[in-house]
Amino acid sequence: MPDENLKKTPLNAVHRALGGKMVDFGGWDMPVQYTAGVIEEHMRCRTACGLFDVSHMGEIWVEGPGAIDFVNRLTTNDVRSLFDGQAHYSALTNDNGGVVDDLLVYRFAEERLLLVVNAATTDKDWEWISSHHSDADDCALTNASGDFCQIAVQGPNAVGILQKLTETELAPIKYYHFTEGWVDEVESIISRTGYTGEDGFEIYAAPEYAEQLWNKLLETGNYGAPNGILPCGLAARNTLRLESAMSLYGHELGDDITTFEANLGWITKLGKAARFTGRDKLAAQKEAGLQRKLVGFEMTEPGIARDGFDVYINGEKCGVVTSGSPAPFLKKNIGLAFVPSRFANTGQEIKIDVRGKHLNAQIVPTPFYKRQK
Repeated sequence: MPDENLKKTPLNAVHRALGGKMVDFGGWDMPVQYTAGVIEEHMRCRTACGLFDVSHMGEIWVEGPGAIDFVNRLTTNDVRSLFDGQAHYSALTNDNGGVVDDLLVYRFAEERLLLVVNAATTDKDWEWISSHHSDADDCALTNASGDFCQIAVQGPNAVGILQKLTETELAPIKYYHFTEGWVDEVESIISRTGYTGEDGFEIYAAPEYAEQLWNKLLETGNYGAPNGILPCGLAARNTLRLESAMSLYGHELGDDITTFEANLGWITKLGKAARFTGRDKLAAQKEAGLQRKLVGFEMTEPGIARDGFDVYINGEKCGVVTSGSPAPFLKKNIGLAFVPSRFANTGQEIKIDVRGKHLNAQIVPTPFYKRQK
């Protein structure tokens, strides 16, 4: 039986019917895996198609003449560079340049933006954004997190499967662009985004249509066939994003980790007109040089590095693993870690303390996996 204190997505009953192994994820009752298992779910997404329930994500509307200026003042990327129908990856930063959360910013119109934030930090983000908002900002905020289901269809076959359910031409929609249309006759936001390193779409719709959309995608994707679509849980979502070296809040990102340290300089627009929160601290950090950097590594002897394991270089403890796991597609044991900047070089030998044994690893370029286009 589900814990009554946990939040549930509109697909909770469906996950249970499909044999999902349910866990507490940031206060949400979510499937960590289904009966096929993590490796099969991961591989199916890489080679065919995976289906993910991401309805636990938070959504915040910012609407009004001051919407762009307000969001530009709170986030690192340049909202003024967005066009209607375009989204970008960004970060909310605190006064010290640390990351309050990473998020997507969608521009529907000049006076209408949608912020999509992480599930576990939705309440924190809402409080942060609201605390920086006043009537002078000339825009209204709406926490619309309960107004959406969100379903991700990802992998080489994702476009073909989804195209059978919509009259919207999907091919012209570029990566990090979106449109409003109909999927299986359900009014939807159709966004070419994802968290797997694969091509695919994330579909936003009213929560009462979640089961209809999910079941229709399973049917259309030939769920049950050897190369058919497969529901994927949180564990596969994590290994997929790790192979693609995508950051996870609470691991590679946090209130005490800056965007530059996390290799997110590309979304940190110090030169934009808006002096966003933490901008001066980030500029000073860039000028002075980073003390630590996020790097990718692979184990060079048998052993699995896990989150929180210590990193040693030349016999001294000098870093920590932020994410570590076997990589099912690559058939290697990989991870991300913070190390002193002077050691953050491809080929650098490091050791990971795996339950008292110092095992050999090597810093390698990221992403570990990059799909063939």
